[in-house]
Amino acid sequence: MRSVNEIFDTLKDILSNEVGEKRVYDKDLAKALGIHHMTLATMKKRGKIPYDKILDFCAKRKISINWLLYDQVVDSIRDETEKFARIRYFSDIYASAGGGAENDKVQSEFIAVDMKILEHLGACNTKNIEAINVIGESMEPTLKDGNVVFVDKNDKNIKKGGVFVLLTQNGLFIKRVLYRVDGSCDIISDNPVYPTENIPQGSFEIVGKVIGVISRLIG
Repeated sequence: MRSVNEIFDTLKDILSNEVGEKRVYDKDLAKALGIHHMTLATMKKRGKIPYDKILDFCAKRKISINWLLYDQVVDSIRDETEKFARIRYFSDIYASAGGGAENDKVQSEFIAVDMKILEHLGACNTKNIEAINVIGESMEPTLKDGNVVFVDKNDKNIKKGGVFVLLTQNGLFIKRVLYRVDGSCDIISDNPVYPTENIPQGSFEIVGKVIGVISRLIG
């Protein structure tokens, strides 16, 4: 990791880039970080890094703190960071394309997804997008066992149709949904071997709409 002085110099370079390549002084950096300039001077002398202030500084500018702490070109830091979105991936959650899925453990991690891909999928707000696994074969050939799907939790309008993740008393399902005027819905499998089922109003909760899938190429 770079030294305190190197990190502060990089922060000043970022500020200089924002104000048109003008020289930036320690007092300007202190103001941008929200600390007193004497406090900044003491930190430099003692080799102390104000991580909380730097995290806020980077978050406002969409700059990765991990890249800032190492030797990176200022322009490339911003450019590369803005290319990707952090999507929460629930690796232990499975939406069943068959007979229901048990999900006792709820653990998540973040995966980096190219913003162009999400824009192509129509994701307006990446904060509403989560990724989960598919288990079963009832949605083949659209979705296959082992696929990872992107779910827009903000889109629950089943009246327009589409593939949705549903929570029922029998587990978590991923199915094509057809809304009925009585409030019930048909859950339809793309695999013709599986029959269509009707579930009554109030017996299910829409988690979100499936907007994309990551699949593995086999063979």
